[in-house]
Amino acid sequence: MAELFAYTDGACSGNPGPGGWGAVLVARDGDEILKERELSGGEPATTNNRMELMAAIAALEALERPSRLTVVTDSAYLRDGVMRWIHGWKRNGWRTADRKPVKNEDLWRRLDAVAGRHEVAWDWVKGH
Repeated sequence: MAELFAYTDGACSGNPGPGGWGAVLVARDGDEILKERELSGGEPATTNNRMELMAAIAALEALERPSRLTVVTDSAYLRDGVMRWIHGWKRNGWRTADRKPVKNEDLWRRLDAVAGRHEVAWDWVKGH
């Protein structure tokens, strides 16, 4: 049976500074790649965390129908946000435990909405 993966990454030259993101969607059956799609984008003035979020958002938005997939990221910020923090932020009106506004709230809301259409497993890998 085919499995779907989204390999995502974001980076910035300076933080903030010009940045970019990339994602590769891969459908595979064991070691056989059935289909592959590359996505990328960037911003002239951004942060690395925003680019990490955009990579995941773009990958999920590119899926034409609800899907089960694994998103693979090297971003602890993204991993912790989706697996540990987002439920509390939503419960607290998009405020942190310290009652401060959530950084990148616009992208977290967008990610939450698009991830809700899919069955997503989040896999963290050590970065470079």
